[in-house]
Amino acid sequence: MHSDPAAFKPSNLEPGFRARLEDRFGAQLQTGEAIRAQHGASETHFETMLPDAVVFARSVEDVIDAVNLCREAKVPVTPYGAGTSIEGNATPIHGGVSLDLSEMNRILAVNSEDFDCVVEPGVRREQLNEHLRDQGLFFPIDPGANATIGGMTSTRASGTNAVRYGTMREAVLGLKVVTPDGRVIRTSRRARKSAAGYDLTRLFVGSEGTLGIVVEVTLRLHPIPEQISAAVCGFDSLKGAVDTVVQSIQLGIPLARVEILDAMQMRACNKWSKLDYPELTTLFFEFHGSPLQVGEQVEMVKMLSAENGSGEFAWSNLPEERSKLWKARHEAYYAAVNLRSGAIGWATDVCVPISRLAECIEETHADLAKSAIPATILGHVGDGNFHVVFSIDPNAPEEMVEVEAINARLVERALAMDGTCTGEHGIGIGKQDWLVEELGDAVDLMRAIKRALDPENLFNPGKIFQL
Repeated sequence: MHSDPAAFKPSNLEPGFRARLEDRFGAQLQTGEAIRAQHGASETHFETMLPDAVVFARSVEDVIDAVNLCREAKVPVTPYGAGTSIEGNATPIHGGVSLDLSEMNRILAVNSEDFDCVVEPGVRREQLNEHLRDQGLFFPIDPGANATIGGMTSTRASGTNAVRYGTMREAVLGLKVVTPDGRVIRTSRRARKSAAGYDLTRLFVGSEGTLGIVVEVTLRLHPIPEQISAAVCGFDSLKGAVDTVVQSIQLGIPLARVEILDAMQMRACNKWSKLDYPELTTLFFEFHGSPLQVGEQVEMVKMLSAENGSGEFAWSNLPEERSKLWKARHEAYYAAVNLRSGAIGWATDVCVPISRLAECIEETHADLAKSAIPATILGHVGDGNFHVVFSIDPNAPEEMVEVEAINARLVERALAMDGTCTGEHGIGIGKQDWLVEELGDAVDLMRAIKRALDPENLFNPGKIFQL
């Protein structure tokens, strides 16, 4: 983790405000340096910036009271879930209170006949799926990390299953949100569709805690498929791998997951996860459906892979083999960073129309080949989204400069293809300038919404854009 020792400053809470927090929250209030550092750090290269205090909320009433106290004292409040965000989304860059929602982790209702559930924001996705398994249901959004549902909602997360099941945008049916003025609003009911007023649910999904604090989420669920099969296939070229995915989608094959890992990433995964796959550009597939449907999907993709220069197409229905495969994919970021001892990670992502995906990845790969800094390409190619992970020497500032330049070229390349600067990481601290480049005057409208809902700019200030 890249940290600046100067960031480790003592808590700077005004005594009267601190006393009010202590009276209301007691042991739920923490001001020790270690716990503040935990809530000020990022998964990637961003500097650690400490909050002045951490409040652990256990109920909606706790959130309301924390918001009201902070508003009265004009103290910033930054919602915090599991701390797995990539773009510094939960880093309290202006200090204040980090409001930790991880203890609000109850599954409030499962409506199996309606294929939905209601959860608190601190529920983790693995916890939810374990709870749902006996009812034949599952929640498909899988960003890799065992993130909280509240955090996934706030960053509009997606992940490996998005090609078939969509993102949090599609998964969230409704929210309860605490607004900056201390009210609790409900954005919708449980009906599968509604034409009632503005779509406030979509306004808060992806707002990164800048407009409101999510305290309850209603989620769309899916039946567990009758059969799940996984497959792995190496390719002679990046283009062959990407073309296989694009052609599969164009033929209407309902891929459940399809991930690309370039040769460098496969080398990292073999080393980190103790695997022995060929160190080639590789696709990880998963197929869902009846045994007949899965068999047909596998045969069609196997044929396309062979036509595009694949090696052996290995597939399995065994749960333990699937688990090993996806565990390696979920740990790919850590595998990439640890290509160098003592390195820190810089992860970035873009998303482009799938017809431009091969071109975008190939040009990016050529750009990376010119650099001595280890970097890998991986991603959710079924929806045009891929990541680059750099392994940076923290004692070599010139590497940070070089990576910033490579990242700029990557984003410029994606925008030129009518893509986006981030498919799933969010804007946070790291991509604010690119948001303006991508959407222009629309960002002014976002600022107007922020000012209307949070006139004091106290909810996660400094994220997404500067006011």
